[in-house]
Amino acid sequence: MRKIIVCTFLTLDGVMQAPGGPDEDAESGFEHGGWQRPVTDDEVGAAIADWYEPSDAMLLGRKTYDIFASYWPTADPDNPFTARMNSMHKYVASRTLTSLEWQNSTLLEGDVVDAVRTLKTTDGGDINVVGSGDLAQTLMQHSLVDEYRLTIHPVIIGTGKRLFADGAIPTALEPVSVSTTKSGTIVGVYRPNGAPRYDSY
Repeated sequence: MRKIIVCTFLTLDGVMQAPGGPDEDAESGFEHGGWQRPVTDDEVGAAIADWYEPSDAMLLGRKTYDIFASYWPTADPDNPFTARMNSMHKYVASRTLTSLEWQNSTLLEGDVVDAVRTLKTTDGGDINVVGSGDLAQTLMQHSLVDEYRLTIHPVIIGTGKRLFADGAIPTALEPVSVSTTKSGTIVGVYRPNGAPRYDSY
């Protein structure tokens, strides 16, 4: 069974929107695009590279696919991520796209939940969900996420799309590994572990 792994950059207050640049995603008037680079370091980059080692595919929503497909095919070939991103298989969930031009891309057909359940039973390595906030919400609501790989950066934004938005299913998480980089970024890997337990002091 292939694992679905949500890989996401977060602010300390949980915002995942537009980490990469001012024009990446200005939906709902978001004005803080590009918040990640000033609060990251090479240890974060190394951790992200490690996240891709056991994975041979990505699962993307339409917006993230469009962003990636407009960048990676012509990205700097000396960037170690360029060849990796272009060679990995991309599964794309979209109600509006009818064709995909980025190499090794497949459009999921029918209901996305059913398609992902089927995808998990196919042969292959882990599948990383990168960005794709709306898709991640759907996967979480249907208990399809096997692991979270998060970088939590030392900055507070105050507004924007959050990975764990209102209405998220209460879930206990088992920490697999947690470390802090020199920039103060928390690199955490967590697995869903049933419902939370409640107690009092």
